[in-house]
Amino acid sequence: MNGQQDAVIKTVSAPDLIQQGDFGGLLAARRYSGTALGDKFLVVAYREVDRHDGFVLTAYYTRRLSAQREILWKR
Repeated sequence: MNGQQDAVIKTVSAPDLIQQGDFGGLLAARRYSGTALGDKFLVVAYREVDRHDGFVLTAYYTRRLSAQREILWKR
């Protein structure tokens, strides 16, 4: 994910959807077209400390989102 900091920030601040993560975390997902790997979703696992603070656990690209995870919010 080297060089993807802007995409990670954009995904957390303006996701296409948010899924329930593990152990109280959340998964923000946003679709990106034309990446070096083709059309992909960027998924950012993060945890909120409060309404205005939180931290990123990890981020990764995937071609499809997990169908087993609960969708908490969708644009």
